[in-house]
Amino acid sequence: MSETPGGTTAFHDLSAFLATARVNGLALSPDGKRLVAAVQSLNAEGHGFVGALWDVDPAGVREPRRLTRSRTGEFAPAFAPDGTLYFLSRREDSDPGAAKDTDEGSAVWALPEHGEAALVARHPGGIAGFTLARDRATLAYTAGLLPGAADAEAHGKLCKDRADAKVGAVLYESGLTRFWDSDLGPDEPHTFVRRCDDEHGSPVDAGGQGYVSEAETALSPDGSRVAHTRFVHGPVPDRNRTVVVVADAATGDQLRVIDRDGHHYSTPLFSSDGAGLICTRQRIETYETPYAYTLVRIDLASGAERELVPDFENWPIGAVVSPRPDDPTVFFAADELGHSPVFRLDPDGTVTRLTASGTYTSLSVAPDGRTLYALRSSVDCPPTPVRLDASRADQEPVALVAPGKVDRLPGTLTEVHTAGDDGFPLRSWLVLPEGACAERPAPLLVFPHGGPETSWNAWTWRWNPWPFAARGYAVLLPDPALSAGYGPRMHERGWGQWGGRPYRDLMAMTDAAEARPDIDATRTGLAGASYGGYMANRIATLTDRFRAIVSHASIWDLRSFQADTDASAYFRRIFGDPLARPERYEENSPSLAVDRIRTPLLVVHGAKDYRVPIGQGIALFQELQRCEVPTKFLYFPDESHWILAPNNARLWYATVLNFLDHHVLGQEWQRPELV
Repeated sequence: MSETPGGTTAFHDLSAFLATARVNGLALSPDGKRLVAAVQSLNAEGHGFVGALWDVDPAGVREPRRLTRSRTGEFAPAFAPDGTLYFLSRREDSDPGAAKDTDEGSAVWALPEHGEAALVARHPGGIAGFTLARDRATLAYTAGLLPGAADAEAHGKLCKDRADAKVGAVLYESGLTRFWDSDLGPDEPHTFVRRCDDEHGSPVDAGGQGYVSEAETALSPDGSRVAHTRFVHGPVPDRNRTVVVVADAATGDQLRVIDRDGHHYSTPLFSSDGAGLICTRQRIETYETPYAYTLVRIDLASGAERELVPDFENWPIGAVVSPRPDDPTVFFAADELGHSPVFRLDPDGTVTRLTASGTYTSLSVAPDGRTLYALRSSVDCPPTPVRLDASRADQEPVALVAPGKVDRLPGTLTEVHTAGDDGFPLRSWLVLPEGACAERPAPLLVFPHGGPETSWNAWTWRWNPWPFAARGYAVLLPDPALSAGYGPRMHERGWGQWGGRPYRDLMAMTDAAEARPDIDATRTGLAGASYGGYMANRIATLTDRFRAIVSHASIWDLRSFQADTDASAYFRRIFGDPLARPERYEENSPSLAVDRIRTPLLVVHGAKDYRVPIGQGIALFQELQRCEVPTKFLYFPDESHWILAPNNARLWYATVLNFLDHHVLGQEWQRPELV
């Protein structure tokens, strides 16, 4: 049983749910008259997602209009100063009908308001990301160079030589080897800069970004300077860090490196007047102290650095500045109590919360600085373009007409409040299915989130609670110790004890939900991924209160995991040297208590998961079988930490639902099709 019979919403039909269009980015034109959204939809074959660009009316009156239609798709829209729309695409030529996937990877294209798209920049192996200057037609992009390659032409030749020789080997001499679902190297990402209107000019190489980079690049308003992140290998892995480099855009000469011992710098953004650089500064975690984020401004003339929000307790993200050179106002978002509002930072340091509810990304500021556009989502609403008044506190935004609308949900959303055993206030979202009441209490599923320093505050396509509500389940989305949006104390109270305080918080929040008359406390299950999967394993060793548990991409043996994950240094800083300080491994590793597990358990893992390598899932499955625990293993050879391919995602939902139906509701086990 993969679909839920008798329902009328998209969540009763997994195919319809996964076919819903997904808005995932916005770009505002310099004159503020055009708002373009990047939208993902199923491709013609239904086997993957393809991106397209849509014109959305900033006034919220007319229907959206699709701008691009190539088979390979378009993404990452951005506007040049003259109003030309730039984007990334793997299309082979400018004819959308003839466009096909190319081995050259993504390239930068430009689409005028009237006319056809034209190729602007291509690089052997593809371009990972780009940005444009505000006032001058200057483009900066991220692309790779192999060792020994001085430019794109030499890089292309070396790539061909490797391909002809059928060599895929990489020689590592320092640093990391993998990141999320990708092997790093042998090429290193570099930042290149060129004039948009110079068809024959060669791009300027502004320096390497190191072997871990997510294309974080910024141009000064006049295009004269470029800033980008660079991963720096420390003398030992625990000293690895990320710095920000500022270079001359015309020569590539390095002008300044923003670096500080014990910190990472990221997301560079030039101030509105171009005199300063705004960055996210992260205090690197230690055995005793959690990591923390803040916003800083660096004066590019003197190098002086100051915190912009020194008294702000949560973590600012997604900062943008006013496009007016005379306006130093900064806008940002931050997790807060199950939301991620937009905040305005005034020149005098005053911080004002602009939104009352929801989670906001892709902030864009209108030319006059008085209006904001953003994508708003929440647990009960997918990302939707909205318009905000930049001066009004705690407002509800104006929703704009865009693809991706969900007509109706199969239930309602509420909150559950309680306190931890230390008195700390705790809150959760609770999804209730239609018809849940004291006379018809709903079975309960508990979803610990990943991270663990995250929060249930936004829409998700991967662990969406509404298909479960369509099946009749209530779903608890708890934020225990270590969650973001509750101030530093929330991190401190769970630091270094992944299976301690967070576990007790989760049980307290489950107790509070089960005490409701519309919840059936006798039929409960639990499912989690990543850190939530770790917590699922940990809970299985500590209590038998759940009828079934789903453990996805989960950590099983902390000691072996710490040495094998792509983020080894991060976890080693938290848990310590396993030889010199084994205490946290012994206190928190579920594998040491496998003999206590009695609850039926579904293990899910992808082979290309480098954050939590596949060996963790295989070892868990083998150990559960050895201990004669009822178990199943859903294995995806072609997926990573997340299950992304549409048909695989549909199979994931079907298998998890059927497993829970079998053990929580007592229904007959039904093996999903195609496995």
